[in-house]
Amino acid sequence: MSDIALRCKCGHVVGVAENVSPSQVFRFICYCADCRAFARFLDRPDVLDSAGGTEIFQLAPARVKLLAGVDALRCVQFSAKVLRWYADCCRTPLANTAGPSFPLIAISHAFVDRGVSYDPVLGPPLCRIYERSATGPLPADAPPPPSIRVFMRRSVMLLRWWMRGLHRPNPFFNERYAPRAHPARP
Repeated sequence: MSDIALRCKCGHVVGVAENVSPSQVFRFICYCADCRAFARFLDRPDVLDSAGGTEIFQLAPARVKLLAGVDALRCVQFSAKVLRWYADCCRTPLANTAGPSFPLIAISHAFVDRGVSYDPVLGPPLCRIYERSATGPLPADAPPPPSIRVFMRRSVMLLRWWMRGLHRPNPFFNERYAPRAHPARP
């Protein structure tokens, strides 16, 4: 297992994803309208691929540490269930969370320190989701749609993280389980 350095575009928000490996994360490409709305909200079209998708990897919240820049954390809600976190300093998308007790954090590829190759550590994207919402033809190297096996793998991971207590602490929520920033509605 390895650590992955996390860093916003300007370097103010810094963190680490600890003890990750292809078997400890769930990596995919999302083509949903909310991901594109988030990129528009941030004025960051560069975080989307040619078909409007964004790369995400999910892992247990306890494996993510924010080391600096917590003062720049902000979040926005496009739907009732998901908080989308970003760095206010440079408008870098950081992560998505469903709540303080839900056993995963979805890290945006834009938050991964670009000085490091993370493909060997995370493995290739396992699937794509919401491809019907894509804004153009999918890239030739796009991963396949999710299979039953992929859904089962994710379910087992979530259950394992929950049972091991890896849903806490969550770096985007304080010790009282409140978001570190008030969720805005665009």
